Amino acid sequence: MTPKRTVLITTHTGRQAAVDSARLVIHRLLGAGLHVRVPADEAELVAEPGAEVVSASAAAAADAELMIVLGGDGTLLRAAELAREGGVPLLGVNLGHVGFLAEAEVEDLKEVVDRVVESHYEVEERMTIDVVVRVNGTVLARTWALNEASVEKRDRMLEVVAEIDGRPLSRWGCDGVICATTTGSTAYAFSAGGPVVWPEVEALLLVPNSAHALFARPMVISPRARVAVEILPETSAGVLWCDGRRRFDLPPGARVEVTKGEIPVRLARLLGAETTGAPFTDRLVAKFGLPVEGWRGRVRNP
Repeated sequence: MTPKRTVLITTHTGRQAAVDSARLVIHRLLGAGLHVRVPADEAELVAEPGAEVVSASAAAAADAELMIVLGGDGTLLRAAELAREGGVPLLGVNLGHVGFLAEAEVEDLKEVVDRVVESHYEVEERMTIDVVVRVNGTVLARTWALNEASVEKRDRMLEVVAEIDGRPLSRWGCDGVICATTTGSTAYAFSAGGPVVWPEVEALLLVPNSAHALFARPMVISPRARVAVEILPETSAGVLWCDGRRRFDLPPGARVEVTKGEIPVRLARLLGAETTGAPFTDRLVAKFGLPVEGWRGRVRNP
């Protein structure tokens, strides 16, 4: 007997539009014969009769074919914490402001459900970063990020030294330093003046934030590099944020080491739809409202 296809639904329950959208998605998936799971902390608002209520942990995604996420990029980053270990693909429906990680907008919701039911989607892997915090060689924390690991000041400016592959690069007095993936290039790194990098490129980004130095440009580094940011002992304490969700205090003398992640995050991309699955160039144009009037495309011979 062929097991039922299982889809996990998670949503931004603080937005009524997201709650309404989640209930519509669940209703349509159940009607199509799919098995639907809902995290327990969301079930009271979104669960439809027939949906399975599961604990809000990584076990919720076990054996799931797909995880549909309704909300903004923050909601998808939260969902990635549940889906990453099991390799479950995430399909984001944007109800936020920018939503670079999302595959579709809320107005395309019915079409999204149809594509999922028909299995008309493919899966791509996005590079993550592994992060280790040390003080005098002792490991204080281990974590990971899809977008970025950001070393930030708590009150006064930080004095840091950046290191690449075991060699010192530069010392900065700054508000912080962002170590980002190319997926995260359009997030915090972009706000700090970093470059936009197409997500299929595997690279690490190093972006000093408000640095008082002549050489403080954003840098694109090999994905095989080992990046470290050391907070000098004589400076103030800092804080490490990973994807804006996981926080770690950094005492003076702390060292944050960043390498390519062992486990990627998998994202679902829809197939056969005109309004979804847009190329990254089209996403940039749409999200930032970039002017493209006058473009004629490739000139073709009659």
